[in-house]
Amino acid sequence: MLRDSLITVATATTMPPPPPAPSSHVLPIRYDHDQHRRWRRRNGNVIVSASATPLSINQTTMDSSSRRLKTYQEVVKSSREKFTQEFSFQSKDKDISLAKALLYIASEDEAFIALNQEMDACSLLNERRDVSVASNAQEWDCVEQMPLAGKTISEWVSELDNITKEVEAELVSRDIGCHLVELLDSVNLVLFELRGFKRSPVVVDSKYSYLHTVLSTRCGSAILLSIIYIEVCRRLDLTIVGSRVGEDFLIWPQMGNPEELFKVTSGHSLFAIVNGRCVEDPRSKASDLTGNSLLGLEIATKRDIIGIALANLIRLHWKRASRSNPGLMLASPLRHAHNTDGKLIKVHSSSIPLLRPQDLRLAVMASERLLILQPHNWALRRDHGMMLYYNRKYGQAVQELSICMAFAPEEEAKVLEAFVEKLHLLRLESSWKSLGHTGQLTVP
Repeated sequence: MLRDSLITVATATTMPPPPPAPSSHVLPIRYDHDQHRRWRRRNGNVIVSASATPLSINQTTMDSSSRRLKTYQEVVKSSREKFTQEFSFQSKDKDISLAKALLYIASEDEAFIALNQEMDACSLLNERRDVSVASNAQEWDCVEQMPLAGKTISEWVSELDNITKEVEAELVSRDIGCHLVELLDSVNLVLFELRGFKRSPVVVDSKYSYLHTVLSTRCGSAILLSIIYIEVCRRLDLTIVGSRVGEDFLIWPQMGNPEELFKVTSGHSLFAIVNGRCVEDPRSKASDLTGNSLLGLEIATKRDIIGIALANLIRLHWKRASRSNPGLMLASPLRHAHNTDGKLIKVHSSSIPLLRPQDLRLAVMASERLLILQPHNWALRRDHGMMLYYNRKYGQAVQELSICMAFAPEEEAKVLEAFVEKLHLLRLESSWKSLGHTGQLTVP
């Protein structure tokens, strides 16, 4: 690596230096700003000036950075495409891989964050040519090779296979057959005791809602641990189903007599161990469940389960994006569309609170994926349109909210119609100012 001090490498000789070679034999490699020092090759002798180092290194760094930017952009696009394919209309629910779907979500978000960081580094290099920006980025060129906490997607899927093998080894060591309760007991032992997985009591950091992070730290949200449990049992040919109960998502094996799950051994029932403390919390609706009441719950599809995970991501990213505006609600501007007299109130772009752009974009991305799963959910599309509004993407917000109006109840559609009218004006003003015009447009 070249350093900033002058380093001269020459062939030692006792003879007088030879006369300058003809210009055709002089190969300039790099000049610095004052044009006095340079790299050059002369008759086999090499003279190196490190004062040119920042320029030469920065050019190499810029080239490498450009390649990484392109790779990150391709991974963002490819991850979304693979996620969409996993939930195509031709896909049967039993063929959907919860693990792969979650890992595609993680790869897209990680690549997006890496893309932003790389763009910041490029900006710094463009602004200060004399600064060298170190990068520890690894070289990879597709989503399958992208490292997530040190492992690729296939390696994280293999981690679930390894957990399953540990459960099988536990069954063999106990000389246990295929009795359901004993099988579940072995899964619980491996996951919650030997591996030490635990539910995060209050999830405020979005990293605990990404599968690879939960597998590496062994701490995560309730829905993520439930998904791990489902995936491990699926590999053991045991079908685990689940359902929303109040604010909780509960899972249990598909069986004819679920009463066995509620039999207490060692102070806890298997159902309580699988689902955590929520079933023993008197404040939770899950505490009132019995074997018979389980049969009356609506079973969640895999689309529903991924939808719950995405809804959690939206909530966490939005909360972080609006941290400087505590209590800011997505739909708040809609309620101010009209005053009490029904008159239109003008909305100024200056009145839109400033939010953290990266976290807001991550919330929008999670919302886009959720809309792939639930395209006719009017409330979800409304929230998505409002996030675009906060992101000052007025044209896209108008499009989403206009679609929402077709599905929304009549009263909600009226509120949306008034707000969309304001967004049209904001979009025109934004285009007007981008052309260098001053002043404001008004609605006649």
